[in-house]
Amino acid sequence: MQFSRANWKRLRLTGDQRNVCYPHSLQFYLEPPSESISLIEFESLAIDRVKLLKAVENLGVSYVKGAEPYQSKLESEIRRLKFSFRVSKSGKEIEDLRRWFIQQEMDLLRFRFSILPKDKIQNFLKDSHLHFEAISDDEKKLREPEILASSPSLSGSKTDWESESVYKIPFADALDLFRGRKVYLESGFAYVPLKDIVAIVLNEFRAKLSKALAVSRKIRPLYFHSYTGQDYSTQKNAGKISLDQIDSLSTRSFPPCMRQLHKALRENHHLRHGGRMQYGLFLKGIGLTLEQALQFWKQEFIRGKMDPDKFDKGYSYNIRHSFGKEGKRTDYTPFSCMKIILTNPPSQGDYHGCPFRHSDQELLKQKLQSYKISPGGIHQILDLVKGTHYQVACQKYFEMIHNVDDCGFSLSHPNQFFFESQRILSGNKDIRKESIQPETPQPKPGVQKAKDASSALACLNSSLEMDMEGLEDYFSE
Repeated sequence: MQFSRANWKRLRLTGDQRNVCYPHSLQFYLEPPSESISLIEFESLAIDRVKLLKAVENLGVSYVKGAEPYQSKLESEIRRLKFSFRVSKSGKEIEDLRRWFIQQEMDLLRFRFSILPKDKIQNFLKDSHLHFEAISDDEKKLREPEILASSPSLSGSKTDWESESVYKIPFADALDLFRGRKVYLESGFAYVPLKDIVAIVLNEFRAKLSKALAVSRKIRPLYFHSYTGQDYSTQKNAGKISLDQIDSLSTRSFPPCMRQLHKALRENHHLRHGGRMQYGLFLKGIGLTLEQALQFWKQEFIRGKMDPDKFDKGYSYNIRHSFGKEGKRTDYTPFSCMKIILTNPPSQGDYHGCPFRHSDQELLKQKLQSYKISPGGIHQILDLVKGTHYQVACQKYFEMIHNVDDCGFSLSHPNQFFFESQRILSGNKDIRKESIQPETPQPKPGVQKAKDASSALACLNSSLEMDMEGLEDYFSE
């Protein structure tokens, strides 16, 4: 989602209030905005923040943090989003998400601090309540031998030393540098070069952000559970997939989570309700009509010696319900990667879930070998899995089976995997980030933003309604 510059500016604080609360562009978010904005505007900003943090995560895995390619790509991503840095704190009840959020916010702050002009750094430290003062040139010259000998980051030329600022910091605030023997200590103070002070700034930021999240734990964590990509509940491709194509598509264009569900269904002629929910909504999203879905599931279950009447009485209603033809007539949305990873983990005898998140390492390795992934590729994927980068691991799998160096998008949905795969296989290899929807004439900025935000709210409300309605009742045994 992109904001026009006019609307982006309008969402900021104005006049003297902005200067008093936020005298510096880079900040620790110690004071929340006091002006009123609409729920739709807040929703838009929060969703855009999550998109940016996901981009930070993907770039941090693909490139060396701090290296020139990482810096340039992250800068272009920020410019693409034209993002406001005002909204940062939302409550989260899931520990994995809390850690993820803090880590990506820290990486983003590290990047923004690295491009901060030197003459702005002291103002930033003061505004963030970090009482670190740069020492004078005379004091710096007096302690030059000791500081140079104790600070590995200052191993450059004499010119680097002369242009480097050094900060006098209480010993207790520089424990990480002290632990690594990377700082000069004297009389209870650490003398920290500018190149190393970012580590102390990040520690302070982590502590403050963790405390803010702990205070806000009672807030329902909507934005981190919600999916922020394209809505796959509308069937633009309904009827374009035939039942005869599913077997071949499963090996060429299905993500591993759906590929293993399809394989289990063909072998066992049955899936438990968790698998039917995950796989059934995915098939709906790629284009199966209600009639095709009923035929597909009935044929497979009958092969498993199920009586046709039993299927009609016990299962057909649930399939019609998922298409919005029964009950409250809610058109249910295919599960996103985040929902599959974080909710309803599989138990013994289940085949749903995310293979990268829920499979044993050795079992995952065997699956990848059966998919003809090279040993080097398997090693890369397993390294990503060890680092809990499950979606990035799936994205790497996508690149390997399609023989592309960079898929050009951030994977966040199984149906996105399918449609991007079909795009490559059909000959259109010019994949651009977030370019799933076709080009349409752009309405006025204000209208477009309200439309995008309303769509996001509708998606969110649909997801919440789905949770509230009790999905265990659907696809019951």
